[in-house]
Parts: sequence; structure tokens; C-alpha cells
Amino acid sequence: MNANNKNQPEINDLRSALEVIKTLPGQYHETDVEINPKDDLAGVYRYIGAGGTVTRPTQVGPAMMFNNIKGYPGSRVLVGLIASRERVAAMLGAPVRELGKHMGQAVKSTVDPVFVNQSDALCQEVVYKATDKDFDIRKILPAPTNTPKDAGPYFCEGLVLGSDPDNGHTDVTIHRLCVQGKDEISIFFALGRHIDMFRQKAEKAGKPFPVTINMGLDPAIHISACFEAPTTPLGFDELKIAGGLRGKGVELVDAITVKQKAIARAEIVIEGEILPNVRVKEDQNTKTGYAMPEFPGYEGVANPSLPLIKVKAITMRKNAILQTLVGPGEEHVNLAGIPTEASIYNVVEAAMPGFLQNVYAHPSGGGKFLSILQVKKRTEADQGRERQAALMAFGIYSELKQVILVDEDVDIFDTNDILWVMTTRYQGEVSTVFIPGVRCHQLDPSQDPAYDPKILAHGISTKTIFDCTVPYKLKNLFVRAQFKEIDPTPYMPDWMKKK
Repeated sequence: MNANNKNQPEINDLRSALEVIKTLPGQYHETDVEINPKDDLAGVYRYIGAGGTVTRPTQVGPAMMFNNIKGYPGSRVLVGLIASRERVAAMLGAPVRELGKHMGQAVKSTVDPVFVNQSDALCQEVVYKATDKDFDIRKILPAPTNTPKDAGPYFCEGLVLGSDPDNGHTDVTIHRLCVQGKDEISIFFALGRHIDMFRQKAEKAGKPFPVTINMGLDPAIHISACFEAPTTPLGFDELKIAGGLRGKGVELVDAITVKQKAIARAEIVIEGEILPNVRVKEDQNTKTGYAMPEFPGYEGVANPSLPLIKVKAITMRKNAILQTLVGPGEEHVNLAGIPTEASIYNVVEAAMPGFLQNVYAHPSGGGKFLSILQVKKRTEADQGRERQAALMAFGIYSELKQVILVDEDVDIFDTNDILWVMTTRYQGEVSTVFIPGVRCHQLDPSQDPAYDPKILAHGISTKTIFDCTVPYKLKNLFVRAQFKEIDPTPYMPDWMKKK
């Protein structure tokens, strides 16, 4: 896709991505001050750059590299790499406001992964095997906790790679991974995840399910992995999308101790097997009742019965970087939201060419629950198509809960503009469409019979359309005040720097 894209940066791993953002003013910061990965690291970044639905005060700030991790000499932890659309745009070589369209093109122009020899795999420069004396994940990797209530240390940005035991089709997704012991990690699967369907096949056959957990990656891989069905149906390898973004295939290598592939340029890879018919309580070591902060902004409830990964090895690059995120922050918004934007845009554009102008997965919905669709009614025949576009958005992204529809003169990235049209172009009784009783997402705490007895089961929701578009026949009555176009730079030379 991007072989001829002059804006395509030379990125093939995390380290080359960091070199790109280091050139951007205010987008990267390193500190040598000692930090405790237990609670403190996330507590610091909450203020500096977490954003999203994190407890206020917070903000969108730079990515941060912590070079001095208490109890882990020589370890480094990176947080917040993708917690800014500006950084994502720079690393993907796309305009900030067109990231969804850019990702949408990559879905149409995929490139298959390529395979390299183990001798050429950077991720296997250093190897720790579970059979080694004193092997202990908890001593090798500084997995952080986000809050004092966390069930334990979590790998928050580990890309799990697994394969269909019947046909070998590969799936990659990011999951909640809690360190439970020296060689054990619990894994939480949200409903309907393809990799969990593969795991269930292996479990029915009484066989372990081999996986690799890949951490510290080219951001194109992380974002591509967050597409969901039907954009990426069962058996679709999301690594192909990352290949489409870069114009070359993602490099894979055979794992050392399990029959699985790993991402060859990852900083850290954990190799293991999900054991059949073994379950553990997520907070078995802490008994806090909570898991970790999830993207809706609340503490996730600890799951009483999760599958268990038995770790066989940890491989890594020399001077490896452990990459993490703050659960409810802007990083999750971009990971989940940009693929959401791409999926919605592709489908609506195919059905109604030129009607949908742009899509924004708003941070207040964690990139999943709330999307703003900008449309342009060109003729009387377009009246009503805005609601059809919203229905299509719900169909293409099942976890979407609310859609706000706006006209082409509204800045969908400016929440003040959105609230303005919800005030002046919206009437609750006639502009709201309710679709009750639809499956949405199990992590929304309001989607439960305890919240309202009319809700049939946990995870069932009322999806809502807020139509804040002007009826086509009234468009001439809702024209914004027009100002003279004039360059303010001579009067305030620093103005462009603030844009």
C-alpha cells in the first residue's frame, strides 16, 4: 500500500518508531529517576500523558521511557507511545485527521508476513528457559501494576499470537495478562475473540494451546491487531494489515520452546501454552476483588475463572524495552478507535460513496463505545441516509454503543463543537433513535440487570443514535457565522506552533 507513500517513515520495530518520535518536539521524554513499577509508574504517567477516561487531572502528553526501574537493574519501561494521534500519525505517515481512512486503505492492500531464521531474529538475542534454575517471570520482567487494587502485575500491551489447531490460521490480539506465579500467567478473553475459539478447539481435544506473547513492537502491528469481525473475519491474519501499512511483510520466526511463531523484531517474547481445562482466580494472590483499570474508566472486576498460560521461555533483545499502557488512557483509545474508524468508513463509503466525510472514535468511549460520524447531505435524497450510516456502523462494529451524527461544518475532533450541535441542532424527542436489547460489551458496568431490570442480561445494551444533523430543507437556516480568511501569523508569530 505505502511503497510509494513519500510520508512513510522507515519503521520496522519499536526502536525505529522511537527514533521518529524523538524528532517531534514535546512527544518523547526519558527519565533516569528511579521508579517503582508497582503503582508508581502508572501513577506518574496518569498526570503526564495518560488522557482518555483516566481519573482527572490527566492530559495527552509525551511518551515516556523510564530507565531506572526499582528492583530491575538494566530494565527499561516505555509507556504512552500510542497515546497521541499526533504520534500515531507521524509513525504511520498519515494526516492526523485521516488516520481511519489511512488504516482503511491498509485493510484493502494487505501484505503477508515473511519468515526469518532464528539466527536472524532480534527477539531471540537473550533467552531464559523455564527449565533454568531460578527462572521467575516476576524477577526477569518488571510487569507494572496500575493501581493498588490490581489483582497483580499485568502485561498491558502483550500481543498474543495463536493458531487454529485445525488449519493453522493465525490470530493476534491484545488481552489482559496477569502474572500469577514464577511461570504462570492468567489470560482474560472478551466474548467472541477468534483466538479464544482456537483455544477452545484445542481444549476440546484435551491439548495445550501454544501461544507467544509479543511485546515492544512496531506500532503498526499493535493497531492492526485491534481490527475485529466482520472487517477481519475468522481466519483473517491481522498481521497482513500491518504489512499493508508498511508496504512489506511483518517478520516472523519459530519460537524456541513451543510450536508457534513469534514476531521476530519484538523487544520481548513470552512463549507458553494455555493448559486445557485449567482455570485460576484472577486475584488469587491479592484477593482485592479487582483486576485492573479497564478502558471505560472503571476498575475491572477480577474474574473468578480464567485460562492459564504455562510459560516455557522468555526471549528478548539485548537491552530490551518493556512496553506498557495505562488501562483507561488515550493509548487504548487509539489502539481500538482507529481500526473502528477505518472499519466504519470503508463500509459506509462503499454503500454511499461521498456521503460520509469522516469518523472519530471519541476518547470518552475508550475508542469502542462512542463514534462521531460526519456526513454531507448533498440533495434531498440524502435525508435519512445519515441514520442508515449509523445503523451500518453498529453492524460493522458490534461493541459500539452510541453514534453521534453531525454535518460537514462540524469539527468532529472538537468536543465543544459536538456539544454545540447537540444543543442547537438536536431535539431529544425527534432526533434520538433507541435500539434496545442488543449485545454490546461486557466491560460497560451500566449494561446489567442490576442497573435496570429491563436489561435482559449482562452485556446487553440499548444502542443509541443522536442525530445532530440539520434537515436538508433547512440547511440554509443553520449556516455558521462566516469570518474573513486572514493569516494571523504576522500578528502572533508563535500562533502556528500552538496549532
